[in-house]
Parts: sequence; structure tokens; C-alpha cells
Amino acid sequence: MAKPDYVLFDKKTTAIVFGNQQAAVQRMLDFDYLAGRAEPSVAAVINPSGGRREYMKVFFGSQEIMIPVYNTLEAAVEEHPDADVVINFASFRSAYNVSRDVLMCPTIKTLAIIAEGVPERQTRELIAVAQQQGKWIIGPATVGGFVPGAFKIGNAGGALSNLIMSKLYRPGSVGFVSKSGGMLNEMANMISLNSDGVYEGMAIGGDKYPGSTLVEHLLRYEANPEIKLMVVLGEVGGRDEYEIVDALKAGKVTKPVIAWVTGTSAKIFPTAVQFGHAGAMARGAAETADAKNAALKEAGAFVPSSYDDFGDLIRRVYEDLKANGKIEERAEVEPRAIPVDYDPKSMRRPTNIVSTISDDRGEELVYAGVPISKVIREGFSVGDVISLLWFKRRLPKYVTDFLELALRITADHGPCVSAAHNAIVTASAGKDLTAAVASGVLTIGPRFGGAIDDAARYFKDALERGLTARRFVDEMKAKNINIPGIGHRVKSVQNPDMRVKLLEEWAFTNLPKHELLDFALEVEQITTAKRNNLILNVDGCVGIVFVDILRSTGIYSEEEIDEIISIGTLNGIFVLGRTIGMIGHYLDQKRLHSRLYRHPWDDVLYMLPKEDEVLKYRGSD
Repeated sequence: MAKPDYVLFDKKTTAIVFGNQQAAVQRMLDFDYLAGRAEPSVAAVINPSGGRREYMKVFFGSQEIMIPVYNTLEAAVEEHPDADVVINFASFRSAYNVSRDVLMCPTIKTLAIIAEGVPERQTRELIAVAQQQGKWIIGPATVGGFVPGAFKIGNAGGALSNLIMSKLYRPGSVGFVSKSGGMLNEMANMISLNSDGVYEGMAIGGDKYPGSTLVEHLLRYEANPEIKLMVVLGEVGGRDEYEIVDALKAGKVTKPVIAWVTGTSAKIFPTAVQFGHAGAMARGAAETADAKNAALKEAGAFVPSSYDDFGDLIRRVYEDLKANGKIEERAEVEPRAIPVDYDPKSMRRPTNIVSTISDDRGEELVYAGVPISKVIREGFSVGDVISLLWFKRRLPKYVTDFLELALRITADHGPCVSAAHNAIVTASAGKDLTAAVASGVLTIGPRFGGAIDDAARYFKDALERGLTARRFVDEMKAKNINIPGIGHRVKSVQNPDMRVKLLEEWAFTNLPKHELLDFALEVEQITTAKRNNLILNVDGCVGIVFVDILRSTGIYSEEEIDEIISIGTLNGIFVLGRTIGMIGHYLDQKRLHSRLYRHPWDDVLYMLPKEDEVLKYRGSD
């Protein structure tokens, strides 16, 4: 159910954090757990200076969890459409551009801008955009805010001890709004000591032009039936508090308002005083704290005689409301216990290794969330198991069929290729199976097997850039790069590689579109016109067809496909397939009781330098 317009945050609100702010994210999650949220409030993090998609390890209670980290706002918003808050930790130099992009995202309702020093002109432009788009801005120059028991922005509320002391783990009846972020925590504590606590607390920031004003938040509180009284902490400078005066006089705000404007000490200085915030300086008598306090009191707000009396006044108004039946006593709740990092009895220790594909700690082994009993009893194929452990999902059957086809085709290519040769030599030397297979696997690389990844990458890039086959061939030649996946030592147009033909037949039969394979075959026509063995080889065909397969699923974005290629997934098909053959060659040599292999002399060209040429550099001793 959609939130009412007056509610910015509730217990299901999730946010995207812009900036690699692990400490702030952890504080938000500690608040979430303390407040009894079922799920963390941070859906994603954006690290614009990062590379490919990563994860941030944090704790939710005592459980270590992973939050996805993206390098663009667009990717994060697309992947997390339920997140309607962005907390912008960008510096004042880039806060404007980031904030403007955020405000144009349809799914984002509220933006918090933490940076100080954002130029006033830029802030006013952002306010205009927010009003056009129907969005809320908290800040700039804000620490944020919180809805106790539901959600908090970044570092608002302070340390864990302050969250507990101020009872921010459950809602009270008081709506509080302040210009000062530093006083937000202090006032939350004061309110909790003199009432049943804060229902919502917001620091709008101390700039001259805040993204949202004191009165705008009071009007939200006025509309919220859970909020029974309101507390305002203003400050010297500006005229924002007079908007509250007007709202009180016009009857727009009818709930009790307890207000104090700080900066009354300014009158003891001989000249105008600039306090900490950009807007905290009186530019005329009306902007002084004394004038504002007097106007608020005249309009009907409860105004203490000094800040020292603020807490007592809050208590008196609260008790009167309770006595008149306007506030019902809330049952106190205990917060969840948060494991404390430095307490040996409940210490949170970060892990050193992360596994997202398998877990053997429970009653049975689990592959990517699927119990092994289900894998076996429901007849998951080998391709299904690869799908689970490599891609963390059960991909469609035609995909897993291709994986198994590729394994069968790449399982072996005779004893003379480097991997099989090394395995045979190692087995003949009396080494065990593991050593023999390892020696063979270590030969797989850029010149043997690695063309699967490279072919997928180069051909995909060329197709995405709209290159013709001829332009691609010419470009690779100009760069002096052999086209990965093109060329075979013994196979040719007249002596085709049946493995490639089988892969092509499979693609034409099972894929509705095979754009990359079609492009590769156009390239092959050009390369074989030069030399007939420059054919599409099995490595290239496996990589190219698998990209077509990934695209056909509709599951993966182009960026995700690029990541699958870049981390070596496709080369894994070759490694796994050839391992089958290497084991076979090891067992074959053991059955044959093969002796130690020594390479024949007549198969070596010996070209040693002459003795005098070698010794002349030594000189006379």
C-alpha cells in the first residue's frame, strides 16, 4: 500500500546511498536491527569511482550480509525500483550534478544532501526541480533525520548508545524539526526525557536556502495522526520561522507547537555575529532570535524563556495533552540487542571469505539456495549444477544443454595438445592424478583455451560499436592483434572442424537470434579469403555462441554479460571440459604402465653459442 503524502519514511523504506560510506551504512543497519526491522534499509550503494559491480560487507545484527555496490546511479535505480530514497554523500563539488540526476529518477521520492558548501544558486535550482517533480529534499548541509522504529538517514541519531538513550528504536508522539544537525541528537534526548519520545526528527540543514523548510515539515506533522505535538528548534538569521507564525495564525497548524530560536546571545555582541551555519546571521532586527521568539509566542506557539527551560516546557505540554486524553500511554518496548564489536561475549567478527554459491553448514548441502536432495531427486542435469554454481540460478534447459554440449566437444583433442601432453608426461613420471591434471591445466591460457573469453569480448565489442566485418578485420590488423577465435593449425575450409559445425548447427536450431555468430561467420569469410585455415575455431565458436545464448535469455543486461566474460566464466567451460580428457590420459598412462618420458634428441634443434663467444665477456682472471 502506498504511503500517505505526509509520510516520507516508514518501516519498509529502503534507500540507495551515494558514496562509499561504509560507516554510515553500518550505522543505518544497526538502527534497523535495533528497531526490529525485518530487512535492512539500505538496498544499494553507489561508488562512482569503482570499477565493475562489487559488494559491501556489513552486519545486520550479528549476521554478516552483502549489499550490492554499483558505479552508476542508473544501474542502482534500475536494479532496486522499490528504493525511494537516495542519501547523497557526494562532495559539494559534485553534489549538484548527482542530486539533479536523482531528482529526475521516477522511483525516487526523497533526496538527502549531506554536503556543506553547495552554492546557493545550485541549491535554488534543485529546489525548483524538486517542486516540478513532486520530490522532497532534506539538506544540503544536513546530518539527515529519523523516524524512530522505522528508518534513519546516514549518521543521524549518533552512536548506538545515543539511539538507545533517546529511545529511537520505537516511535513516540512528538514531531521535531531543526535547522541544526548537531542539535538533532541533543533534542531527541531531551524530548525522550520529557515525553514518550520522538515520532519523527528532521534536520533541514543550516544553509540560507534549505531544500525543505521548517514549516513544510510541520505541515506534514500536522497531517500525521500519530504526531500529537511538535517541537521546533530554529536559529538566528533568515525568515523561515515567520512562515510558521503565518501558518499558526492561518490555522494551518493546530497541534501544539513548542519552539525556540537559538542565537539570543547575539545581542550582547557589538556587531552582527555569524554563527556556524551559512544562514545563521541576522540581517536586520526581524531576523534576530529575540524577534522570532516573540513572534512565535504571539502567534500561539509555546516558547520557553530560555533554552534551559525548553525541556520543562515540553514536559508540561505533553502532560497536559495526556491528561486531556489526547495522548495515550504507549507500552514500552525493549530494543533488539546489537552485538557490540568490542564486547568479547557478543563480538561481531568480519569474515575473510565470502561464498554466495554453496553452503554445507545445515542439515544438507545447498547449491545456490537449492538443497542437494532436490538437485538429485528432481533430476537436475550436470548443466543445471554448473548453472547453479557458476551463475547462481537455474538457467533455461537450452542453456544447460549447450553447457553440456560444450563440455563434450572440448573434453579432449588428442594427446599432442599441451594440456594432454603435460598430463601424460607427469603421469609417466610417477606423479599422482592431481599433479598430472594440475600440470595440464596450467598450460591453459592466452594461446590455448583463452580464446573463448577473448573471442566473446572482441566480437561483442565490435558488434556493439556497429562495425562491419571488414572494418573489424582491418581494425584488428591495424592494432597488430590476431583475431581471437579465428585460425586453426590443421583444420581449414576444405578440412572443416566438425566440432565447430556441431556448435553452429545447435545455435541455428535452438536460438531465435544469433547475431554474434552471424557476425563471426562474416568475419570468417573475409579471413579465409586470405588463408584457408583462418576459420572460426572451436574456442571462438563456444565463446561467441554463449554470448548469443546469454542475450537470448533476457535475464542479463549487456553490462552483466560483459562481467561474465571478464571474470573468465567462458574459459571455465574449456578448463572443465579439458579436465575430463586430462584425467582420461592420466588413467590411460597408468594402465599402460608407461615409463618416464624423455623427449627424443632428433626432435630438438640444438643451437648453442661457440665457446669463445661465451667466455670473452669474462676477461682474464
